[in-house]
Amino acid sequence: MAAAWSAFIRRFGFRTDQGLLDARTWREGAGLLAVIFAFLTTIWLSLEPNAHRHLSPSSGLFDWKTFLTFVYLLFYAFAVLFIGISFYNLSAKRLRARQLPTGLAGAVPLAALFSGSAHWLQPRVAEVLSGWYVVGIDSLLVGAIVWTALELGFREPLDVEAK
Repeated sequence: MAAAWSAFIRRFGFRTDQGLLDARTWREGAGLLAVIFAFLTTIWLSLEPNAHRHLSPSSGLFDWKTFLTFVYLLFYAFAVLFIGISFYNLSAKRLRARQLPTGLAGAVPLAALFSGSAHWLQPRVAEVLSGWYVVGIDSLLVGAIVWTALELGFREPLDVEAK
């Protein structure tokens, strides 16, 4: 198993959506992406308070903490997009093995981006966008995650001869 997984990583298995995967490899790849995402998000949550800085006569014009926070935010944004693309490629391989449309692989990344956008936007326009919209979008995200995990991580491939 370890040899197969290291061969998959050596070939950079998330680089393309071509090929087929079994459920176990999909679970391991999705878990790896989730751990990386959780680690990077934890760092961002610890740095995020430094992003809110008010200029006042007593504060300096340049603050290293704020600068480094926004440098990390730039890195984090690219990493989140790269993780989403990698998850799409990984899921498309598994959907192809299950003989399902590969376009469904974008359900979780798209729902996650919508959810993140709603969480960012709602506090800024609370008089227009109620919190219930955010709850609704989060519900769609949870549904997409549950469906994707069950369908791609635990179901066996469809039998072609049975059709």
